Amino acid sequence: MRIFVAGATGYVGSAIVSELLQAGHEVVGLARSDASAATLVRAGIAVHRGDLGDLDSLRSGAAKADGVVFAANQHISETTDSAARARVELKAVEAIGSELEQTGKPFVVTSGVIGRTPGQVLTEETPAVPNAVTGLRLPVETSVLALGGRGVRSSSVRLAPTVHGRGDARGFVSMLIGIARAKGVSAFVGEGANRWSSVHRRDAAVLFRLAVESAPPGTPVHAVAEEGVRFRDIAEAIGRQLKLPAVGLTAEEASGHFGLLALLVSLDNPTSSALTRERFGWVPVHPGLIEDIEDGHYFKDTA
Repeated sequence: MRIFVAGATGYVGSAIVSELLQAGHEVVGLARSDASAATLVRAGIAVHRGDLGDLDSLRSGAAKADGVVFAANQHISETTDSAARARVELKAVEAIGSELEQTGKPFVVTSGVIGRTPGQVLTEETPAVPNAVTGLRLPVETSVLALGGRGVRSSSVRLAPTVHGRGDARGFVSMLIGIARAKGVSAFVGEGANRWSSVHRRDAAVLFRLAVESAPPGTPVHAVAEEGVRFRDIAEAIGRQLKLPAVGLTAEEASGHFGLLALLVSLDNPTSSALTRERFGWVPVHPGLIEDIEDGHYFKDTA
């Protein structure tokens, strides 16, 4: 298939591109700049110029493809207007969806699992309910999944909060490492018993390919290799690598310590991928989160 990928130069998107190419698919990547275009050419894929705000370009790219992967979701940063970015993404997927209606083509969107059902195991069949964590971007996923009733083989790959692996410069693990370096301690909240699910970047990429190839219309897909890793274990692994103490903070102390991440670090977010594994025969094979942290590459990449 000829697959149009938005976000093809990103951390997850570039892994998806590699996986699609290895499986024999043709890939066309969206590029908003000369630098992005050059990166795509080096990766061996065709270039489609445009950006998320250029709806005509998105429609054109979708029309010429046999399927679409939308992996252009935002990163957390001090300068990101999350609400504005979510509005742009919603208009973008709506434009792509309008082009794909009644074609039977696959449309895979990137989403996440964090914060959906705090304290309870999230499954693929758990109803999606907006809250303070999920509310901004949930309409993007909802819009794409609804296309399953309008002749599009739509699916949403919900990524674990820690998509780890080499090259992760802006994900949660790298952010936690940066905070630990700056503060002189690797911290968790309370006893640190809350759980974060995780997935290796390359295992996630396989699941995107499987979704493109065979996901039924309107299917939520969980890219989760580990159902829940204790946050304390994450903090302690980071502390060992940095030779810093791992310490527990109160909820009040966490706000000043973690900054933008304060809302997330105490969330208990166990997530199941049992239905995804059964539906697609997906078997994660790459290292787990703690093993990947202890490999040491994060501390070279973020030094």
